[in-house]
Amino acid sequence: MSQLRFSAVGINHGHIYGQVDALIRAGSELVSFHAPEDDLAKAFAEKYPQAERIADPRAIYEDATIGLVASAAIPGDRAAIAIAAMEHGKDVLIDKPGMTSLEQLEKVRAVQAKTGRIFSVLYSEHFENRATVKAGQLVHAGAIGKVVNTAGFGPHRINKPSRPDWFFVKNRYGGILTDIASHQVEQFLFFTDSLDAEIAAASIANHANGETPGLEDFGDIYLRTGKATGYIRVDWYTPETLPTWGDGRLTILGTEGYIEIRKNIDIAGREGTDHLFLVNKDGVQHFDCSKDDLPFGRQLLADIENRTETAMPQARCFKAMEIALKAQALADKAYYKDI
Repeated sequence: MSQLRFSAVGINHGHIYGQVDALIRAGSELVSFHAPEDDLAKAFAEKYPQAERIADPRAIYEDATIGLVASAAIPGDRAAIAIAAMEHGKDVLIDKPGMTSLEQLEKVRAVQAKTGRIFSVLYSEHFENRATVKAGQLVHAGAIGKVVNTAGFGPHRINKPSRPDWFFVKNRYGGILTDIASHQVEQFLFFTDSLDAEIAAASIANHANGETPGLEDFGDIYLRTGKATGYIRVDWYTPETLPTWGDGRLTILGTEGYIEIRKNIDIAGREGTDHLFLVNKDGVQHFDCSKDDLPFGRQLLADIENRTETAMPQARCFKAMEIALKAQALADKAYYKDI
């Protein structure tokens, strides 16, 4: 396998660093990037001095030696970047959300089907969280029996003064369920081994940020299939005093036990991140997953070489965004008619 050369187009969200690092850890080479914002470009170039800044993204798309384009552009712009890259024969690793509307989703799906390129969304709260990866291994091994319910929580700190203008514009960031909850939707599909889910209920609100009416600071979704249910809650209420950006948690209930993941912090408890608690017939166990492997990058590179789907099935990648977008539309219909 020859070394994959890749470029970044759009670096507006800090998740681009996780995407790039995952690809570099797996053995690929970052060769260039495009970013119109000088401040963002300066910081990116300082971290990755090997990457040439390219003024026109068409030069990246047209470079036949580049095999993949990574992007964490403004969410409303990501679909167009992915489409351009795939139409030029490149695979894509995009930040979540992969797109901000159902119309964009259908366009991306059509181009992916036509070109046969890989369109992958790095749902980082799954693939870049070691405890969540470990939970997948335990569930697959039958540690808690058949999974019948998940409860996923994605609280975030808002850091309002540092946020760019697009963060408060609905059609640019996509809404709180499109943006944040797509993480939890993907995890529900993964842990329940589901290909689809019914949206039983979805809601959004802006309870604490009236001065920025374009922002939604709370959202939740209730999902169900014929064999499992799931609850998702996301918000922008994390206090400044918490020593991390959010107390992300996931509980996976099985017929023979349960797993609780404390992704970023065990409040008033153990130090560090990536805590997993397993309760089953063998007792109560704690797993420190902070040094566990993150295989996503290697799997994606192998998929690019072999045209396989081991990192994440293409169908689940799209379905997670579809459900999040449909939940957002359902919640929008109820919320915005009343304000």
